[in-house]
Amino acid sequence: MDLIVILPMHRDSKFLVLIAFFVCMGFVACGDDASSSGPEGDENSAVVADTTKITYALKRFDGPLSNPHKGFTVPTGGAWVFVPEFEYGPYGSLNNKAWDLVSYGSGHQQWNKLNPAKGVYDWTELEKLLNALAEHNMGYALRVLPYTPSFIKSDFPPEEDYDWTPPFVYEMGAKKIQIDLRGTDYHAYAPVWDDSIYIWAAKEFAKALAEKYDGDPRIEYIDIRTFGEWGEWHTSHILGSEMPADSVLIDMLDYYASLFKKTQLVLPSNGFGDVYTHALELGITKRDDGFIGIPGRPDTLLRAYNANLPTIAENIAGYKTMLAYDDLIPGGNQKWTPERWVDAITSAHLTYYVLDQDSDCGYNFYKDNKVLADSMSKVIGYNFVVTQAELVTIENAKDTTSTLNITVKNTGVAPCFFDVYMVAEFVDSTGKALAQIGETVRIPKATFKDGGSQDFSFVYKAAGKANVATQPGVSIALSLYESEESFKKGQNPTVRFDNEGLLENKKLLLKP
Repeated sequence: MDLIVILPMHRDSKFLVLIAFFVCMGFVACGDDASSSGPEGDENSAVVADTTKITYALKRFDGPLSNPHKGFTVPTGGAWVFVPEFEYGPYGSLNNKAWDLVSYGSGHQQWNKLNPAKGVYDWTELEKLLNALAEHNMGYALRVLPYTPSFIKSDFPPEEDYDWTPPFVYEMGAKKIQIDLRGTDYHAYAPVWDDSIYIWAAKEFAKALAEKYDGDPRIEYIDIRTFGEWGEWHTSHILGSEMPADSVLIDMLDYYASLFKKTQLVLPSNGFGDVYTHALELGITKRDDGFIGIPGRPDTLLRAYNANLPTIAENIAGYKTMLAYDDLIPGGNQKWTPERWVDAITSAHLTYYVLDQDSDCGYNFYKDNKVLADSMSKVIGYNFVVTQAELVTIENAKDTTSTLNITVKNTGVAPCFFDVYMVAEFVDSTGKALAQIGETVRIPKATFKDGGSQDFSFVYKAAGKANVATQPGVSIALSLYESEESFKKGQNPTVRFDNEGLLENKKLLLKP
């Protein structure tokens, strides 16, 4: 029969000590173990447990680190980017290592090509590009442009060269206006941006686009490029053309937000003021295309960052062009420098950045700035580093419990804007999984803030000596998945830790 002694609270500590002494002397020999009950032991004897502790050595990964839904891009105009004949591509003759940093593709599509006739949509070429990118584990940032002044190279050139609004829109009665190209003697035409027929056609296209691509995992984000030059919501170079009133712009934002429930939408570079405020209220984030060249532009994205949305940027021009700038402000543009590039990424808390926009696809930029670019690949967006890892195993006659305690820090400049699923496993010497340790941990999107650390524990229990942790040659691997379903299907993780020990399957092997 077990004897339980309850000691009452008393102000006199000497009284408590005296009672404790008689309890020990009269009922149990203090400090005695199970051997005091004889060779056979006793069913109430204390269980002796063996505890082992393994602390793992952790170092940062040496080299560039590309991860999904963040980082750098270069122009990807079509599936032809991946053919060997394209010298600047990942398989081209120049061995362009800028692709080691590229995590997603980006570029523009022409509205008139995707929507050649009323109610007719042709996604053929876009699908080829999306599939080619997906085969290389990259998504695509989509911009559908209605107009570009870049190809106005003469007086009244063919309209299809620069006006990418579908012809049927004008055939239905939408108005256009004559414009002058700033800095030249050239004349051309542009849509009347707030024309009711133009607005109707733009919304019909948005509806078709959402039906086709909202929630498509191949799409990284979609810019709302309905108005202005390059769809950037300004008319700086086409004199005589005017942007619509804010009420028209806000109405278009509302319409897009009503259609796209899953895919991230983006307000173009020149959406400011009340329009910007309204976009953030709808969960539409902001991009800026004036980086480096225009002072203060990174600060314009802080509102989106503070609204817990990813920020997106592109330099004002290509890398080689910006090296020739004169730094004369106002009147000119700032030249590209490493210091300004780093400041742009960090002060704007960028999640996405165009590495270079020239036709050389970042080749010259990376050749000149490899070490810096490699380091910033682990600064832009999120970046998960395991800073502490320890396995504690408690083994006794009844069962064995192994607890893995780890600390992970986000050393990037932005949160992770998608759900992450963390898995711990016992693996053999080849990295093959033997058993999962504890449950899969879900980290909700935008909750793991930049600069923050989080502690995680994974507990594995086994009867008797059957614990995998105690078997020879067993190690631990950590993995990050974009969905729990991917793990359950036995797929490789898609997100990598910034630690040495990464296996070919992107799992992190912990080493004592």
